Amino acid sequence: MNENIQTHYGRSPAAVGAGRNEVLRNTYWLLALSMVPTVLGAWLGVATGLTAALSPGIGMVLFMGGAFGFMFAIEKTKHSAAGVFVLLAFTFFMGLMLSRLVGSVLGLSNGAELIMTAFAGTGAVFLGMASLSSVIKRDLSAMGKWLFIGALLVLVAGIANVFVQSSALMVTVAVLMVGVFTAFILHDLKRVKDGLETNYITATLGIYLSLFNVFQALLALLGMGGRDE
Repeated sequence: MNENIQTHYGRSPAAVGAGRNEVLRNTYWLLALSMVPTVLGAWLGVATGLTAALSPGIGMVLFMGGAFGFMFAIEKTKHSAAGVFVLLAFTFFMGLMLSRLVGSVLGLSNGAELIMTAFAGTGAVFLGMASLSSVIKRDLSAMGKWLFIGALLVLVAGIANVFVQSSALMVTVAVLMVGVFTAFILHDLKRVKDGLETNYITATLGIYLSLFNVFQALLALLGMGGRDE
């Protein structure tokens, strides 16, 4: 056979591999950069009390409307440089929405320590899934539909708990969030490494949302534990 056979629409295996590495590298850089507006948004929300002043119902509507609006805009701009700025604006918004929980935990005597613990735990989850995605050889694409169903169930349960206000349901939702979105991180990273996701903005958005949800769930669990002490 011809050693110079071209694959993936005329690209050589070496070029395909280089493309995957570039997408993965850009995804990691953009993920790291996205933490800056997230922290700024959370700080602004805590400092001004913007989200704390909202009722749970209004806060949920604002969050859902803003999140889906930003995700639609990111999808429309993902093939241009504007997509990076839209994504960073989205992460600022997500930080702002997170500030209600952050402010509540900061009100505890060991609040700052709990936030750092949740951050460290999220970092450990990401590093673990990044390492695992490099070791696993099998295709994990089939996980996607089951994880999507799991995420929908978690979302419905979370919305229901806004009105029910059950501590037991809150713990259950938080634990499920950690499990589902940890698996989502592995799934999304593996898609990039397998060349199934070729847009780094889309890849960053998916992994960022999973990290956000893992951090939020861990912080909620730690916050509930801190109140019980």
